[in-house]
Amino acid sequence: MTIGFSSRSARSTCVLCVAGLLTLMPAAAARAGRPDPGPPGGTRAVAPQPSLLYRSGTQVRPHREAPEVPEVSALSWVVADADTGEVLAAHDAHRKLPPASTLKTLFALTVLPVLPGGIRHEVSADELSGVGPGSSLVGVVEGRTYRVSDLWNGVFLNSGNDAVHVLASLAGGWTATAARMQAEARALGARDTYVRSPDGYDAPGQVSSAYDLTVFGRAGLRNPDFARYCAKVDAMFPGLDGDSYGIMNTNRLLTGADGVEPYPGLIGIKNGYTSNAGNTLVAAAQRAGRTLVVTVMNPQEGGGFAVYEESRALLDWGFEAAGRVDPVGSLEPAAPRPRQGPQAVPTAAPAVKPAQDAPGWPETAAIVCAAGLGAGLTALTLRLRLVRDEAS
Repeated sequence: MTIGFSSRSARSTCVLCVAGLLTLMPAAAARAGRPDPGPPGGTRAVAPQPSLLYRSGTQVRPHREAPEVPEVSALSWVVADADTGEVLAAHDAHRKLPPASTLKTLFALTVLPVLPGGIRHEVSADELSGVGPGSSLVGVVEGRTYRVSDLWNGVFLNSGNDAVHVLASLAGGWTATAARMQAEARALGARDTYVRSPDGYDAPGQVSSAYDLTVFGRAGLRNPDFARYCAKVDAMFPGLDGDSYGIMNTNRLLTGADGVEPYPGLIGIKNGYTSNAGNTLVAAAQRAGRTLVVTVMNPQEGGGFAVYEESRALLDWGFEAAGRVDPVGSLEPAAPRPRQGPQAVPTAAPAVKPAQDAPGWPETAAIVCAAGLGAGLTALTLRLRLVRDEAS
């Protein structure tokens, strides 16, 4: 038996296949050519700009209308928004330099939470024996009983290294306090700081950076006790024989002492000086609902009070530049990196979506179905031809 299949039948069947394909292929092609519409609502996530804070020199991302960054002589400085943590501009932000008494900001962050102000303590000679020569002192004397709050006034206002030594002793000792300060710095994401002397007294290997000190200042403002102490202009300090004497904050940008004009809205934070570190300052100010933190380390020009004037210029710039610059980095600690090595927990691979979820699948399936339909019609035609031939 011979199965015949005329060229006419073949042409008819192929026309059906091609017609089905031509009907559905334009839709598939149009779908493939359309751009991905993105997430619902038409918005796409914008990747944050990379940090510039490890670059040398002055870093700023100004808009067209932004004011120019002032010329300052400090070896390192940072201007940051205390609320958001955004760094508006910086110069050698991570340069490691001796911090002087601005390191007392980290000391306070570490010790304030464990020493309530109402505690009373009689000072011993051992607690004062390690105070370095030439240190700034508030006048703590052995045998006198002080409230912890008095000692904190001595730390913040008079930058008293004697008060720091007593508080460190109460908190577990000099070495233990240094270790806890180091741990606190790392917990805050401050990785340029190495603590050797908790009072900021010059010591080999003791360094910090404008970035780290700004982190400490910002964190301090969130602690009500820290914020209250650092904003005090003056206080009474216990003296001998039950009397007291007045002490004044040595931050001249806060007090306006020695001919330095006080800065409007200033709320602290801490100044410092040693012959090795030069003048350093962490300052915070509020204006129109915004709080800025500025750190200036070791101005090279302008004398001993230049640190205040350069901080003033940077604060003025920061308030004027608000909303007119993009941040060059952040004070927020970076997310911890996943552990590596044999003990690391494997990260699950992203779930692979079924093939039917891929773009273009419905159209592809339709084309395949059309081709199948054409093949079926071909088989049906052949079958009818066979039956007709057998009948004849």
